[in-house]
Amino acid sequence: MAEPRIKPAIEPTPEVAETLAKLASVDGRPLNIFTTLAHHPLLLKRYLALGSVFLGFNQLPARERELVILRVAWQTKAVYEFGHHTRLGLEAGITPAEIERVVQAGLEGWPDADAVLLVAVDELHADDRVGDETWAILAKRFSEAELLELLGLIGFYRMTAGLLNSAGVESERGLAGWPTTAYPGR
Repeated sequence: MAEPRIKPAIEPTPEVAETLAKLASVDGRPLNIFTTLAHHPLLLKRYLALGSVFLGFNQLPARERELVILRVAWQTKAVYEFGHHTRLGLEAGITPAEIERVVQAGLEGWPDADAVLLVAVDELHADDRVGDETWAILAKRFSEAELLELLGLIGFYRMTAGLLNSAGVESERGLAGWPTTAYPGR
């Protein structure tokens, strides 16, 4: 990967350092996404608040959430996001075979309940709108609050991907990358 456009903050303010100390870490160090956002303390604080809605106070089941995030990461070419959510997806019950398959075009092999989530991601990515047929299927399964969370989840991780990709946030050592089926021969 190229050199980060915005390097992680080395000496954050004491308040930001305290926030960073409470977050997910690798080898005791805060994740690069958070130390990069530390350059803008208010943005970091608000980003964490919104992100916690999806990861800590969510209404959607964890497996569905992670499947959606993995598809968003693939659609937006956010390998950092894909790597972190590969681990979270496995913990949430997504199989290694499903992680390999989430990057494939089409819906072959997916149960209907998963396929409609992938279609929702694909439609929002392509058209900034979930299509009527997809919406009708989702609305039979999810409450209005869950539908809003699903839309917010997709949008949040699309925004995150743009930030990661544009700022050039570097992946932590040992982080999973793309599945081998995504780019054969790599």
